Amino acid sequence: MSVELRPSQALSLWHGVSLALVRDGHVDLTNRQMTILLTIYLESPPHTVRGLAARLGVTKPVITRSLDTMGRMGLVSRRRDETDRRNVVIQRTVDGALYLETLGDLIVSTAKELPR
Repeated sequence: MSVELRPSQALSLWHGVSLALVRDGHVDLTNRQMTILLTIYLESPPHTVRGLAARLGVTKPVITRSLDTMGRMGLVSRRRDETDRRNVVIQRTVDGALYLETLGDLIVSTAKELPR
Protein backbone atom coordinates (compact mmCIF):
# COMPACT_ATOMS: atom_id res chain seq x y z
CA MET A 1 0.00 0.00 0.00
CA SER A 2 1.32 3.40 -0.94
CA VAL A 3 0.29 6.63 0.74
CA GLU A 4 1.09 9.84 -1.03
CA LEU A 5 1.34 13.02 0.98
CA ARG A 6 2.72 16.39 0.14
CA PRO A 7 5.37 17.58 2.62
CA SER A 8 2.90 20.07 4.10
CA GLN A 9 0.35 17.28 4.60
CA ALA A 10 2.96 15.03 6.24
CA LEU A 11 3.89 17.82 8.64
CA SER A 12 0.22 18.55 9.35
CA LEU A 13 -0.32 14.87 10.13
CA TRP A 14 2.66 14.78 12.47
CA HIS A 15 1.49 18.01 14.13
CA GLY A 16 -2.09 16.79 14.47
CA VAL A 17 -1.05 13.50 16.07
CA SER A 18 1.42 15.24 18.39
CA LEU A 19 -1.19 17.79 19.39
CA ALA A 20 -3.75 15.08 20.15
CA LEU A 21 -1.22 13.18 22.26
CA VAL A 22 -0.48 16.31 24.28
CA ARG A 23 -4.12 17.35 24.68
CA ASP A 24 -5.40 13.90 25.61
CA GLY A 25 -2.72 13.31 28.23
CA HIS A 26 -1.25 10.24 26.53
CA VAL A 27 2.09 8.85 27.59
CA ASP A 28 4.71 11.41 26.60
CA LEU A 29 7.62 9.71 24.82
CA THR A 30 10.67 11.29 23.25
CA ASN A 31 11.36 10.58 19.59
CA ARG A 32 14.12 8.19 20.66
CA GLN A 33 11.80 6.33 23.04
CA MET A 34 9.08 6.13 20.38
CA THR A 35 11.56 4.75 17.85
CA ILE A 36 12.73 2.11 20.32
CA LEU A 37 9.16 1.18 21.21
CA LEU A 38 8.10 0.91 17.57
CA THR A 39 11.17 -1.20 16.80
CA ILE A 40 10.30 -3.59 19.63
CA TYR A 41 6.68 -3.94 18.53
CA LEU A 42 7.00 -3.81 14.73
CA GLU A 43 10.14 -5.89 14.18
CA SER A 44 10.35 -9.58 15.02
CA PRO A 45 11.71 -10.50 18.45
CA PRO A 46 13.86 -11.31 20.25
CA HIS A 47 15.11 -7.84 21.13
CA THR A 48 18.12 -7.22 23.32
CA VAL A 49 19.73 -4.05 24.61
CA ARG A 50 22.81 -4.86 22.52
CA GLY A 51 20.72 -5.56 19.40
CA LEU A 52 18.62 -2.41 19.73
CA ALA A 53 21.73 -0.29 20.24
CA ALA A 54 23.27 -1.70 17.07
CA ARG A 55 20.02 -1.39 15.09
CA LEU A 56 19.48 2.26 16.09
CA GLY A 57 23.15 3.26 16.00
CA VAL A 58 23.28 4.41 19.61
CA THR A 59 25.06 3.21 22.74
CA LYS A 60 23.73 0.58 25.14
CA PRO A 61 23.32 3.18 27.95
CA VAL A 62 21.02 5.20 25.65
CA ILE A 63 18.82 2.13 25.17
CA THR A 64 18.94 1.28 28.87
CA ARG A 65 17.82 4.76 29.94
CA SER A 66 14.93 4.68 27.49
CA LEU A 67 13.91 1.19 28.59
CA ASP A 68 14.05 2.29 32.25
CA THR A 69 11.54 5.05 31.50
CA MET A 70 9.30 2.91 29.32
CA GLY A 71 9.45 0.10 31.87
CA ARG A 72 8.16 2.45 34.58
CA MET A 73 5.32 3.34 32.20
CA GLY A 74 4.54 -0.35 31.71
CA LEU A 75 5.20 -0.24 27.95
CA VAL A 76 7.99 -2.84 27.98
CA SER A 77 9.62 -5.23 30.42
CA ARG A 78 13.05 -6.84 30.62
CA ARG A 79 14.44 -10.16 31.71
CA ARG A 80 17.80 -11.89 31.64
CA ASP A 81 18.30 -14.36 28.80
CA GLU A 82 18.51 -17.74 30.54
CA THR A 83 20.72 -19.18 27.78
CA ASP A 84 23.18 -16.26 27.87
CA ARG A 85 22.98 -14.34 31.13
CA ARG A 86 24.93 -11.43 29.57
CA ASN A 87 21.93 -10.56 27.40
CA VAL A 88 18.85 -8.68 28.54
CA VAL A 89 15.75 -9.54 26.53
CA ILE A 90 13.13 -6.85 26.07
CA GLN A 91 9.56 -8.06 26.17
CA ARG A 92 6.36 -6.53 24.90
CA THR A 93 3.57 -5.82 27.38
CA VAL A 94 -0.19 -5.60 27.07
CA ASP A 95 -0.05 -1.90 28.03
CA GLY A 96 2.56 -1.25 25.36
CA ALA A 97 0.52 -3.03 22.70
CA LEU A 98 -2.61 -1.10 23.68
CA TYR A 99 -0.70 2.18 23.64
CA LEU A 100 0.54 1.57 20.09
CA GLU A 101 -2.87 0.34 18.91
CA THR A 102 -4.41 3.56 20.22
CA LEU A 103 -1.63 5.57 18.58
CA GLY A 104 -2.25 3.79 15.26
CA ASP A 105 -5.96 4.58 15.47
CA LEU A 106 -5.13 8.21 16.29
CA ILE A 107 -2.83 8.47 13.26
CA VAL A 108 -5.51 7.01 10.96
CA SER A 109 -8.22 9.35 12.26
CA THR A 110 -5.93 12.37 12.05
CA ALA A 111 -4.93 11.46 8.49
CA LYS A 112 -8.60 11.33 7.47
CA GLU A 113 -8.98 14.95 8.61
CA LEU A 114 -6.10 16.23 6.45
CA PRO A 115 -7.09 18.79 3.81
CA ARG A 116 -6.81 17.31 0.35
